[in-house]
Amino acid sequence: MKMLTVALLSAIAGPAWAQSHAHAHTDAAPAAAPAAVDHSKMDHSKMDHSKMDHSNMDHSTMDHSTMDHGGVDHPQMDHSTMDHAAMGHGTAPVAPREPIPEVTDADRAAAFPPINHDAMEHAPNVHSLLLINRLEHWDGQHGTGQAWEASGWVGGNINRLWVRSEGERSGGRTESSDLEVLYGRSVSPWWDVLVGVKQDFRPADSRTWAAFGIQGLAPYKFETSATAYVGEGGQLAATVEVEYELLLTNRLILQPLVEATLAARDEPEHGMGAGLNKAEAGLRLRYEFSRRFAPYIGVSHERLFGDTADYHQAAGEHTRDTRWVAGVRVWF
Repeated sequence: MKMLTVALLSAIAGPAWAQSHAHAHTDAAPAAAPAAVDHSKMDHSKMDHSKMDHSNMDHSTMDHSTMDHGGVDHPQMDHSTMDHAAMGHGTAPVAPREPIPEVTDADRAAAFPPINHDAMEHAPNVHSLLLINRLEHWDGQHGTGQAWEASGWVGGNINRLWVRSEGERSGGRTESSDLEVLYGRSVSPWWDVLVGVKQDFRPADSRTWAAFGIQGLAPYKFETSATAYVGEGGQLAATVEVEYELLLTNRLILQPLVEATLAARDEPEHGMGAGLNKAEAGLRLRYEFSRRFAPYIGVSHERLFGDTADYHQAAGEHTRDTRWVAGVRVWF
């Protein structure tokens, strides 16, 4: 009887306890929603994205501007399966926003106006140059004096008329002087062939020579001139001159010079012996204030040889001399 009473009480109390427990959960406050995750602060470099299912993810709604892609290994990503059009990159325009107008005759006329050839200034066909290579005063072991060497030409690029002159004064009188008038024709970009006449005015009576020569720029920029002369009575003579310009700066130039004269036979009346007559070597340093005007200083040594030296020594003249020189080089 006692056991039956306990069973009945348990059966009645069970539904009541269950209802009370259910009401307790119903009346309680609802659970809070999970907080939103800020992916911009997440370190994706340590995540294994290879095991994630990206097929159901909508990348077009993601804000990629705040994501740190520095740790992403892009070479391992398969870009061929990505839909870049849906990512908002845009596409290049097929046609310009404003159509380009067609070129008209007025546009062509403005771009290519007619040229008045009569109003154009052409370079002259005839040119000229006068170069005074040496105009100097010298002070030597046996006196002082002056000397000059000049050349000039007029003509075109192929055919020219040349004029050359050199001379020397000492003791107030002209010791030697000559003048050459030559026709020159260019035979290469660097060389001219010359033919003409030479007139000697000193030291003896005037004398005329037929002249044949060549001048130009030898390899390594040596300015070279070689001329042969045929004089009265069948005398043959020649002069060879070589110069070089060494640029120490753009304006300071050192100019070595070597000159030699030769003759085929003796002429005591003109103080000329056979073979090498005279040789001169000089070194001049000039400063070009402009290309047209350059003063210089230097030293020069000249010497007579062979029978020529004997003839001058018999006349009481010196056969060698070293001179200090100062002068100016100009051209027009």
